Amino acid sequence: MSLHIELGATLEQAFPDALDGPIEQKQDVMIVRLSNGVTLDVRYAAPDAYSLRWRHGEAESGIDTAPLHRGLATFPNHFHDAAGRVVADPVTQPGAAPEANLAQLIRALLDDPTLGSRVAP
Repeated sequence: MSLHIELGATLEQAFPDALDGPIEQKQDVMIVRLSNGVTLDVRYAAPDAYSLRWRHGEAESGIDTAPLHRGLATFPNHFHDAAGRVVADPVTQPGAAPEANLAQLIRALLDDPTLGSRVAP
């Protein structure tokens, strides 16, 4: 998947001090380890079709564009928070350049690995 290879190269240039080792490329996923302990799994099929899942300690969260939650303001993209709630996506925009969405998410995860400060209680 050449998009993942291009995204990995872009992220390694943009965040050299924030990465905890080289970005791993697997058959269908790109794995990004951040210096703050976050492990981010990136599955990007197209600018409007992606799944971004991450772990920080025992907490797991994610953002994806599966068109399942029509009632959310950010449909189709949505955020699965560490508590298991599905809420509006506070970070990404479907259709935006993948490298822009990933850069924005990585900045947000470096500030707050659960994105809890970006979501209403």
